[in-house]
Amino acid sequence: MLKPQHLQQALTDGIPWLQQHPEQLSVTTGSGQIVATLATSLSFEYRYALNVTLSGYSDDLNLVMVPLLAWLRRHQPDLMMNDARSGITFATDAANTLRITLQLSERVIVSGEGDALHVAYADENPLAANVDRPLQLYAHGDLISSFPS
Repeated sequence: MLKPQHLQQALTDGIPWLQQHPEQLSVTTGSGQIVATLATSLSFEYRYALNVTLSGYSDDLNLVMVPLLAWLRRHQPDLMMNDARSGITFATDAANTLRITLQLSERVIVSGEGDALHVAYADENPLAANVDRPLQLYAHGDLISSFPS
């Protein structure tokens, strides 16, 4: 699975606090499932919970949520389009631990060539042109970080 590592890198790049405290970020997969059909190929989809934990984080939650949403917009846009919008949950505690759980999926394309099988991850469908844009996060008038579209 590629998304856990991609998200960890995006959060580390987009949250200045994590650049100073990268050891405070934990990204782990929770329970998941494989969704496959009896189609002619062995292509399938991973569906799983991704748990993101920031320990000792007492700064503004917006400085985490905006980079997270920017990443989701590109890598899991269906979480922002579904009616229930229930694929993103979070909790905080008195010890300044922020826990975020994301319901993610990754499509795997399995193709055959002779006796060989080739495996590749499918890209997400591209966003409409008016949605795909560079983002910059400002807090109290100061530029905090920038994210590619």
